[in-house]
Amino acid sequence: MAKNNGKSNGKKAAKSNLRFSGWRRENGRVGVRNHVLILPLDDLSNAACEAVANNVKGTMAIPHAYGRLQFGEDLELFFRTLIGTGANPNVAACVVIGIEDGWTQRVVDGIKKTGKPCTGFGIELNGDIATIAKASRVAKDYLQWASELKKEECDIAELWVSTKCGESDTTTGLASCPTVGNMYDKLIPQGIYGIFGETSEITGGEHIAKARAINAKVGEKWMKTWQAYEDEVIQAHKTNDLSDSQPTKGNIAGGLTTIEEKALGNLEKIGRECRYIDVLEPAEAPSKGAGLYYMDTSSAAAECVTLMAAAGYVVHTFPTGQGNIIGNPIIPVIKITGNPRTVRTMSEHVDLDVSGILRREMTIPEAGDALIEMVVRTANGRLTAAEALGHREFVLTKLYRSA
Repeated sequence: MAKNNGKSNGKKAAKSNLRFSGWRRENGRVGVRNHVLILPLDDLSNAACEAVANNVKGTMAIPHAYGRLQFGEDLELFFRTLIGTGANPNVAACVVIGIEDGWTQRVVDGIKKTGKPCTGFGIELNGDIATIAKASRVAKDYLQWASELKKEECDIAELWVSTKCGESDTTTGLASCPTVGNMYDKLIPQGIYGIFGETSEITGGEHIAKARAINAKVGEKWMKTWQAYEDEVIQAHKTNDLSDSQPTKGNIAGGLTTIEEKALGNLEKIGRECRYIDVLEPAEAPSKGAGLYYMDTSSAAAECVTLMAAAGYVVHTFPTGQGNIIGNPIIPVIKITGNPRTVRTMSEHVDLDVSGILRREMTIPEAGDALIEMVVRTANGRLTAAEALGHREFVLTKLYRSA
């Protein structure tokens, strides 16, 4: 697919020579962070991973709740997410620890396909203490090696930028989501990879989302994805409304009364001219070249960001109204809000204040330019509010009960 999957919005456009500094990985992808991960295969291995991270300062363990007795598509999604997490360009090297060797090695082998260093350890027949000791030595070597890796200047086209909104309110659809949409309208034509999701949250606007596909075939693929979620999840398990969750209580407090209102605000994130070129499974990496993609995800913040990071995205833009505080262990999450009250009461969580849109002191194209600047600053190393505050929410998506 050609890079030009959108057009200039006819107003102030981003510079065509935008550059950032990043770490080029062995497979050619560029990361904006340089993490050494200690990745547990399963819930039983969390303690060992956290002990290694405690021994080797500067490494990062990311505990989670699953990894035992999963099967079928649920198991495949689990592996796709773990492998994608370790394979993300923001990760320089990875140590994987599991209770047994077989599944541990499957994750190691998947990550090593990128060419990056990755070693696995099994706890069975070794115990925690011996495993932690061996893994700590490898983690130390990886950390010292990663510390000497040099950044290089890269074109903006090498940046993969995802988006998902949270704690939406009336200001989200008017200001922060259109800001992201304007950013995409300007950067997608320059060759970046973009992505949006939140399948349930587009209910009521599904016809609009279908019409924004690059062609009828992709639009039908999107509608099939949305309809499956509607039939197999929402209608199958709801009580008296959209499973008692959409809109959320926070959305309602912020002035959103229906899922249709929420959907229309959500879709502002894809701008006026971008068209998505494919529909991805959860945690599936895009394969059709530069452009905007859709991923079938939950609307839950931590789950969605986890899945997009596992697909290879390295920076996340997060519009919020009432003030969502989500972060992620491996990718920086940029918070954008147009709610003046949130700016006043939760300023420590806000990376970009676009409340001037509501006061008519800032146009949406100006806000889009400000977000592009913030994305570049973040790619160059600026810590986001979530990173500075230690938010490392990592939540795996589970499709059904384990065996």
